[in-house]
Amino acid sequence: MQQKAVVIGAGIGGLATALALHLRGWQVTVHERAASLDPVGSGLGIAPNALRALDVLGAGDEVRALAELHGEAALRRPSGRRLAAAGQEAIARAYGDPVVAVHRADLVAALHRRLPPGTVRTGSPASLADPGDARRPARVTAGGTEGEADLVVAADGLRSAARALLLPGHPGPRYSGFTTWRTVVPDPGRPVPAGETWGRGALTGVIPLTGGRVYLYAAALTPPGGRAADGDERAELLRRYGGWHRGLVDLLHSADPAAVLRHDVWELADPLPALHGGRVALLGDAAHAMTPFQGQGACQALEDAVVLAHALAGADVTGALAAYTAARLPRTTAVTAGSRRVGRLVGLRAAPAVALRDTLLAAAGRLPERTAVRAAASLLDWRPPAERTARPAAGQPR
Repeated sequence: MQQKAVVIGAGIGGLATALALHLRGWQVTVHERAASLDPVGSGLGIAPNALRALDVLGAGDEVRALAELHGEAALRRPSGRRLAAAGQEAIARAYGDPVVAVHRADLVAALHRRLPPGTVRTGSPASLADPGDARRPARVTAGGTEGEADLVVAADGLRSAARALLLPGHPGPRYSGFTTWRTVVPDPGRPVPAGETWGRGALTGVIPLTGGRVYLYAAALTPPGGRAADGDERAELLRRYGGWHRGLVDLLHSADPAAVLRHDVWELADPLPALHGGRVALLGDAAHAMTPFQGQGACQALEDAVVLAHALAGADVTGALAAYTAARLPRTTAVTAGSRRVGRLVGLRAAPAVALRDTLLAAAGRLPERTAVRAAASLLDWRPPAERTARPAAGQPR
């Protein structure tokens, strides 16, 4: 008898998990609160570890084809002076792929189109009614109707209601201290300063996308809940970063004020005791919401998806979920903590501390390229569990 899974949330993690389960023969239904999967959002970096997960899902090469392969990305001071640089060719040599940049909507579409028609139900908020256990199914309420499922995947985001039900004693998300801004700038018609610029308690980042578009993001230490006084977040960006280097400021002027997204950054600073309960798996931001400073939020959700589906292939559901927690909790806890450490460096504001940070970053930038690239191995060299992927491992011929 075909097993039934219900996924709550149709973000990247939810769609990836639905696809991973579908490929293993599960009957999957995805409930999404939003009215549609419209192409909203902005840019996204897909690292080699996430591309391997996408290979398992059969979407890796499509995402590579959608991506803009930019060359060198530099780390700069607000004056524009370069502190360090990393080439994508070196990352590809070490890990089999570079970090590629795509529009978030393109990745969502690539996952969605691989699911059977009708799998994703938009405008359909769902809630966990009963997590179930080894002897009884879980129960989910959607559209006023309660139904059973052999498995529930709670990919319902930072404020996960399923997480609160499973782990009522957990303190939940904390404000990281940072607010972020994101936008996609149409083709500026000139070269852009790819990479990041770090200042005092603030940074900006520039990533080229296909079609000449540019993903522009920024982060700054601010109290939560703030908004530009006149509602113009581009003007707020210019107020904060208008004195930084010319290439960045030109891009800010090119941005559409209506297309600038602003969000406070909350994180699960306290690791969960488990990523499951009963017949429910927590996944993505519901399991390990993290700051964006290593670009791994979506990447870790993609890893979650293939690890969960793999665990479910050879065990009863509750046993498989225990194996999922054992496989994912140490890694996601480490990645979340690593992102927080990078955020602390970005958040330095005292002039002596910033000067010391920049000196150390510049010294690291003078290390041999291979040494610098290999320092990221704990993040980028992850491999799917016992999966045969569509592409060879790093160092093997293509």
